Amino acid sequence: MTETINAPARPKLVNYQAEGGIATIELNDPPAHSYTYEMMLDFDEAILRARLDPGVYVGVIRGAGDRFFCGGANIRMLQRSDPTFKYYFCLHANETLNRLPKTRKLFIAAINGHCVGGGLEVALACDILIGWQGPNKISIGFPESNLGLLPGTAGTQRLARTINHRQAIELMALGQTFDLARAKELGILNRVFEAETVEAFMAQVLEYGRNFCPPKRAARAVGAIKRAVWGGQGLPEEVAQYLERELMGDLFQSLDGGEGLKASVEKRPPVFQGR
Repeated sequence: MTETINAPARPKLVNYQAEGGIATIELNDPPAHSYTYEMMLDFDEAILRARLDPGVYVGVIRGAGDRFFCGGANIRMLQRSDPTFKYYFCLHANETLNRLPKTRKLFIAAINGHCVGGGLEVALACDILIGWQGPNKISIGFPESNLGLLPGTAGTQRLARTINHRQAIELMALGQTFDLARAKELGILNRVFEAETVEAFMAQVLEYGRNFCPPKRAARAVGAIKRAVWGGQGLPEEVAQYLERELMGDLFQSLDGGEGLKASVEKRPPVFQGR
């Protein structure tokens, strides 16, 4: 008779909470929330959970506490791993982050602490990036060249598609990190919210996120806009326009599309249902 021995459950490295149409996904492996393969498994699960929940319209990604959003890949783990593991670890991390732009729901990176290396790659996979201007100085950037490496979870590609590609090359080649003001100036951050505490900052982020939820906003339209932008990148313009028309045709058939047109004719605010 074969006896099955169950391995002890490991602690979750990503916390998940959904309320009021917003899922909060919190990276939680102090001190820097540097990600391992195990954290990416939990992160992947959380993203899919938000994707499949019909009551979730917006995802907010943050780091636990008030010091780090994410410090990137765990360097000690990489140092002791063989090249094959490193390669497949990066592949899985890439696959996980690629779920964010492919999901027709808005994802907001609430940068509540240092956001460097792979942490910035996590943030750049989101649709909107918001930084916290508070009592702690926050560093942002890709320092990988100082380790003899490059940003290997689509960082080179996403940064060069976010800012001027020559600036992106210079920043990554020099391994520079910078503050929130510089990140905003470069166009990496959409917004910077001032708050004395991380709790107050997150309250502002959640309030902002509710702007994209029903009944105020047609969540399907927001998701379609996101899909048109992300999906159209790299496509010939004619093909990208075809994608846009197909998404528009889908919205014409939606309840919220009908409600928006009807409300406009009746000169009243629309009441969207996310359907």
